[in-house]
Amino acid sequence: MSDKKSIKKVVLAYSGGLDTSIILKWLQVTYGCEVVTFTADLGQGEELEPARRKAELLGIQQIYIEDLREEFVRDYVFPMFRANAVYEGIYLLGTSIARPLIAKRQIEIAHETGADAVCHGATGKGNDQVRFELSYYALDPNITVVAPWREWDFKSRTALIDFAEKNQILVTKDKRGDAPFSVDANLLHTSSEGKLLEDPAVEAPDYVYQRTVSPEDAPNTPEIIEVGFEKGDAVSINGERLSPATLLTTLNEYGRKHGIGRLDLVENRYVGMKSRGVYETPGGTILLQAHRGIESITLDRGAAHLKDELMPKYAELIYNGFWFSPEREMLQAAIDKSQEFVTGAVRLKLYKGSAHVVGRESPFSLYNQELVTFEEGAVAYDQHDAAGFIKLNALRLRLTGARRNKGTL
Repeated sequence: MSDKKSIKKVVLAYSGGLDTSIILKWLQVTYGCEVVTFTADLGQGEELEPARRKAELLGIQQIYIEDLREEFVRDYVFPMFRANAVYEGIYLLGTSIARPLIAKRQIEIAHETGADAVCHGATGKGNDQVRFELSYYALDPNITVVAPWREWDFKSRTALIDFAEKNQILVTKDKRGDAPFSVDANLLHTSSEGKLLEDPAVEAPDYVYQRTVSPEDAPNTPEIIEVGFEKGDAVSINGERLSPATLLTTLNEYGRKHGIGRLDLVENRYVGMKSRGVYETPGGTILLQAHRGIESITLDRGAAHLKDELMPKYAELIYNGFWFSPEREMLQAAIDKSQEFVTGAVRLKLYKGSAHVVGRESPFSLYNQELVTFEEGAVAYDQHDAAGFIKLNALRLRLTGARRNKGTL
């Protein structure tokens, strides 16, 4: 537990919801310190001004509400997508990639306001506490971290509600009972976990999905879109240049319409347990397919295969909270180098939950139609050379085969 006497001012990651409002008051009561609230707009789709009003009602003087959508996509989502990062084969890391940006801005605000501590609302069972705190300490090794869920004595939802009522914190009717599941959202994805979703054998009800129509209800006619890339980052849709956040927002709308990006996953948390999550990443799912499509014609085989070997490690670093680690930055440098010629356009067919690449072109394409055609082409490829190539590659196999058969070459 943090030293109550030493904390004079704390920067709280504040959503304006019931839990962080309780945390805000708890900090004032328990630590007797000044609280600075920070509310980040990462594209979660909620009105944020109510958070300002709630903070003001609780006596907060320094209130930060910031639109970080462009920075989020440009400096966090896009670098991650250059790596084609997926955790455990399928998870697009929507929650994981948002935490380092929130943490970075909290530390910056702490320095701006003279705060000596930061506070998050993550529980003691999940990954987010790790992601926040590893980022805090990487950016300010001497910062004090307050983690209320690991410190306070509240044992139940009822106890939290009682504390809220005693301290004149508004508790709406829909917050008095247990929520059927918890939701985290940003411009990249929505995740739903807990309560009615805890049994992995039971299918999630359709109302859990908030960002996509059911694939069965999606249009019966496919839609073709074109995504343009420059040096590995998407820059346009159907020929129209868009800012990073606007581009992802537009892809989200295409994905919503066609029921793309749903995922029901049992994942391995960094803290050791398995958890079941229901995710929606509509625009990100389209973007991943498009990026792999443009890489397929612009990346050399060795570079492409090495990227695929490095990717699971890179994804794991993000999932586990090591965005600001030296090894992630080293991997990012290698990944970014690979994207030097990843420029061009990819056409995708969107249809009932799927996004398929149907065309790709680039001024830096390594695809040579004369080399691969079945017709004889006037290019520097002699099919007779393949015999020697195969024989040299077979030499070690012939040697081990001869040993196995107690013979000689």
